[in-house]
Amino acid sequence: MAKKKKVVSAVDIRKFSAGTNLFFNIFLGIFAFTCVVPFVFIIILSLTKESDITLYGYQFWPKHWTLASYTYLTGMGGQVGKSFLISVIVTVVGTIMSSTFTSTYAYAISRRDFDYKKFFTVFALISMLFTPGMVPNYLVVTQMLHLKDSIWALILPASFGVFNVLIMRTFFLTNIPESIIESARIDGASELKIFRSIVVPLAVPGIATISLFSALGYWNDWFNAMLYTDSPDVTPLQYLLVKIQNNITMLTQQAAQGGSTMAAGTEIPSEGMRFAVVVVATLPIALTYPFFQKYFVKGMTVGGVKG
Repeated sequence: MAKKKKVVSAVDIRKFSAGTNLFFNIFLGIFAFTCVVPFVFIIILSLTKESDITLYGYQFWPKHWTLASYTYLTGMGGQVGKSFLISVIVTVVGTIMSSTFTSTYAYAISRRDFDYKKFFTVFALISMLFTPGMVPNYLVVTQMLHLKDSIWALILPASFGVFNVLIMRTFFLTNIPESIIESARIDGASELKIFRSIVVPLAVPGIATISLFSALGYWNDWFNAMLYTDSPDVTPLQYLLVKIQNNITMLTQQAAQGGSTMAAGTEIPSEGMRFAVVVVATLPIALTYPFFQKYFVKGMTVGGVKG
């Protein structure tokens, strides 16, 4: 009697042996450790006394701990808190607007029955490849839109990214089955209802990805603030930190030349300030990663189409 052949499933093929699985776990653990340690080291250095950095260099466990660098930051009164709030508002509002504009534009040019999809695709590509430059952008924002010293000057210029449009267009083409959309149209659903009720839930991983890109761009942006804002009421955190760092550098140079007006014995934490600025600028956006990470590993259309 012939032996029955064992059927090997795709899941069995993708399985690793115990040794291979252990190797990859150790490798990824080491990789994750090397990613976290530099940031922890920066936090430690920001809490190190300035004289210790000068005498002993960078140490994982300093001889003296201090909050002098953060005291300098908080010594500006309520400006740091106000700038932090401005950055949060710009990041949240800008990310929502950017994700909305990007998703709707990408969905339109990804549909095969949209007559002008080629025109709008080429239009987007041209605007990415041939940018007008800084001077025309400045004139549009300040002279035409009159957004000088306005929070919208920090939001609108970055509210539409062609690169994110191309990502979402590819996502819609490869992960949104046409049969689902056709079925919804047969049932009488409008394009807006299809997009809101069917496409968006299936596209959450893609939208989360471009939202993270947009949030990083808005949070780290200080150049637009330098161009379009002079008022401290609309100064974002990143630009404020740049100005603080420049002031610390200037005070350090004056102290080295003997022309500083600071009180005797006052220590300027120039090195510690650099690390404190990195911590303040990086920590809030780093804490948002866990909220986006869970969407990256989800299946997009599993079970979406039967038969």
